[in-house]
Amino acid sequence: MARNLLKNPNGDEQLDFWELTENGGDLWQVEDMPGDRGHDFCNEEVTKYFVTSFELCLKRQVIDLLEEGYSPDQLDDQPPVTVEDWFCGRTDCGCTYQMTSCLLDENQEVLQEYKHGPETLYPEADCSWKQVTHTFSDYGPGMRFISFEHGGQDTNYWKGWFGVRLTGSSVTLGV
Repeated sequence: MARNLLKNPNGDEQLDFWELTENGGDLWQVEDMPGDRGHDFCNEEVTKYFVTSFELCLKRQVIDLLEEGYSPDQLDDQPPVTVEDWFCGRTDCGCTYQMTSCLLDENQEVLQEYKHGPETLYPEADCSWKQVTHTFSDYGPGMRFISFEHGGQDTNYWKGWFGVRLTGSSVTLGV
């Protein structure tokens, strides 16, 4: 199995390794699964998740592939890059979710980008955990970094942590 290049994908280490690019409302929070008005996750080993507030909250990691031990030749062979994320809402408050992932060159210029959302989750609909996944291919030589950013907010503007819940994030290379 390919290794996950994201550090702290489930909040086990609070917000360590994440750059908070938007930190609105009551800031980010880490909660225990399943949380208030939440759902169990499909993997019992995942016991925590990140949750957003009433204004837009986004967090990001930029992965340096050379520091992770990949050679320029391996990267120039354009291995498939798969990004995955899990998100859900609460049963009492709507929320939005979004994710953007970019393959970057040595100057951190975008070679290829994938965006999901913003997607609105409604409490009267299914608020169970949903998976988003995308595999990059045919992006050309020169990839040296990968950026992964995700987040959202609640739709009712309630004070506290009623926004989208995030966990199980991963970035893997098919090398």
